[in-house]
Amino acid sequence: MKGVLSSAANPKPANAILTKAAARKACPLNRLKRKAIFLLYRVLTTLALPAIAVYLALRCLRNRRYLRTIPERLGELPALWQKTSPGVIWLHAVSVGEVLAALPLIEELRQRAPNTELYLSTATLAGREMAEKRLTQLTAGIFFAPLDFAWAVRKVLRRLRPSLVVVLETEIWPNLFRETRRIGAGLMIVNGRISDKALPSYEKHRWLFSQILPLCDRILTQSELMSERFVAAGASPETLMSAGNLKYDFKPGALVPDSPVLGFLAARADAPVWIAASTSADDKGYEEEDAILTAQQHLPGWRLILAPRKPERFDRVAGKIEAKGLSFTRRSSFTNPAADILLLDSIGELSASFAHATVVFMGGTLAERGGHNVLEPAIFGKPIICGPHLENFRDIEAHFEAHQALLRIADCSALKDAVLAASHAPELGTRARAAAEAQQGTAERIATAVLDLHTSRYPVDRPQQPKWFFLWCFAQIWALFSARDRRSKRSRVRHLPIPVISIGNITAGGTGKTPVAIDLLQSFDSPALLTRGYGRSTSDTIVIPAGDRTLPTALTGDETQLYMRRSGVPVGIGGDRYAAGQKLLTIAQPRVFVLDDGFQHLQLHRDFDLVLIDSLHPFGGGHLIPLGRLREPMEGLGRADAFLITRANEGTNLEAIAHELRRYNPIAPVFRTRTMPLRWVNHAGDFMSPGEPASATSIAICGLGNPNTFWKTMEQHGVIPRERYSYGDHHRYTPIELRRLTRRAVDIGVTTILTTEKDAVNLPAEVHSIIHPLQLWWLEIGIEIDHRDDLLALIRKNCKNV
Repeated sequence: MKGVLSSAANPKPANAILTKAAARKACPLNRLKRKAIFLLYRVLTTLALPAIAVYLALRCLRNRRYLRTIPERLGELPALWQKTSPGVIWLHAVSVGEVLAALPLIEELRQRAPNTELYLSTATLAGREMAEKRLTQLTAGIFFAPLDFAWAVRKVLRRLRPSLVVVLETEIWPNLFRETRRIGAGLMIVNGRISDKALPSYEKHRWLFSQILPLCDRILTQSELMSERFVAAGASPETLMSAGNLKYDFKPGALVPDSPVLGFLAARADAPVWIAASTSADDKGYEEEDAILTAQQHLPGWRLILAPRKPERFDRVAGKIEAKGLSFTRRSSFTNPAADILLLDSIGELSASFAHATVVFMGGTLAERGGHNVLEPAIFGKPIICGPHLENFRDIEAHFEAHQALLRIADCSALKDAVLAASHAPELGTRARAAAEAQQGTAERIATAVLDLHTSRYPVDRPQQPKWFFLWCFAQIWALFSARDRRSKRSRVRHLPIPVISIGNITAGGTGKTPVAIDLLQSFDSPALLTRGYGRSTSDTIVIPAGDRTLPTALTGDETQLYMRRSGVPVGIGGDRYAAGQKLLTIAQPRVFVLDDGFQHLQLHRDFDLVLIDSLHPFGGGHLIPLGRLREPMEGLGRADAFLITRANEGTNLEAIAHELRRYNPIAPVFRTRTMPLRWVNHAGDFMSPGEPASATSIAICGLGNPNTFWKTMEQHGVIPRERYSYGDHHRYTPIELRRLTRRAVDIGVTTILTTEKDAVNLPAEVHSIIHPLQLWWLEIGIEIDHRDDLLALIRKNCKNV
């Protein structure tokens, strides 16, 4: 149905759908059956590996270009690609037709989600060539899809870390589907169809497909008929929707000015031209070019553009033309522009050539190939001739027949007369264009469904085996002991006499707590800070009066130094934050405590729990330490009073992060912060703007929990140092390290060391003499909290007298 997504089954309430899906997943028998089928599939693919290797070798011998595709087919993506941030969309289009169908969808996604990276995989050389011609500017990367071995698929998933995998039409690969779901990414089939020829096979192997197709979150088919066929193949009815055919949204391109096709047309501009498009041979040995060339012999004054479907048939078709004694030129050599026939032995020019045709014959319709797509010439308003075979496009065939938009012939003997008749029936082309335009709008509908699912899924990390299993075992030990630790802390909760606002996170490593804590300390009257003082050399409880900056980093820890510099509030440092707070109350009269990194410090009562989520790595890979970076299970997020997604201007798919948070805590509001570099500072108090340092004469050092945040911040302001060095979080720099760094900098002609404000306090006091003649600059960072007043109002509501 045009304009809406229509369900293949009777409409059901959302909760009913979820209940049915949950029931299927909960059935032990179903789970056991699925595991057995996938195990069998993996065994068979492993046994078939020698045969697959022989097949690949033969393909490489026949076409040397195929050899260059092997690394990507084994999961090795281009080395220049960096590991992406979680949240990308991976689209798979097997060949030319699917790539062209993907074009309007990708354009729509790029327009509506410009910050979301799109990656496209193909399976054929022709598909890759077409994708690179038409989609390079719209995607972040194009690659060959991996063979359906679990290890190859996992390599790609680890590199891309997609939130969503979108498969066009009907490419059903068990390991791709299963591994996608295992990392928590969404999975969709769009523009789905099952041809007449393929349907019996799907029904015969329903035992297999009924375990694979339900892994899809959504299957958007071309029509209600296609939805019924997917149900027959084993898909879950509640996942099926009829969205229309993407190929109706085809947007024709134009030939490049120096195209040989234009040269061919210009050589005899007054002659009528017919195009035989995507010509094919069938399994019985029938080759459509024989009939086409015979018809051309009986069409005096006409010129022909002949475009075989498969590149491997180009030479054979050229031989047929020579045998007929016809005047022709190949597009690849183009030696005779005035010839009667142009053999279009190229990829990517056929669709644009339709604009110049008088009549189009669609190949694959005389040979028993089920036909090819008639929509491209229809968009140009060209009269279209088809043989009896359009089984692969039943819906399009019925729609065009209803609009009387095709000229059908029963066999090859009628082709010549059909060309002449079509050339005198321009209304046939007008009806074809109207039929195609009547069904447009599918890309918008599918893009809406794609983005809806994309913003509800966030992937987890899955290290390769055996590392995964080894770390998983230790993660279970962590889970056991951390659970006991939390129970112990809850049993001995103590209360301070004034409100406590906790700022913490659920993951290990940096989440941007320090600038947030500084911002809150500057937002309330008479605040004080309680902190552990990570990395200090003593375990004593220390209290620091407001404005005192005399204690060294060794006694306070590096982050405490930043609080002392930027806020000037009283500070209590100690492992026992309750004792530190009580001691601090003896020398100061704060009205509120801000508890730094306090989410797991459960033995101290807090009046407000603000949990920070790093947009660049929000959930620690989805696993407990050491398999991931989670300090405790995700269920712990239920304790939060509010969430703050940090570095929101640097992350991707923030809606998916918020959706995941609401799964565990539907009540707590979600706020966002943007990181704002303020200025570069040196020891003399001089300042530089964030983009002022010269990239060619600087190197950078960073000891943050997530150094990528520093690198990205510099890159966004055009600062790309010659070299970058990462150290562990809270790293204390030694004179030996700095001297080695200075020698390296001098050797490569660098004059400046760039670092973070946090790293600056971890440098030795004599740093400037050690690195002489280099200059040292550190970057001061600020934040901007969206709806900041709402967050502060919520905190004040929970904390009396703040």
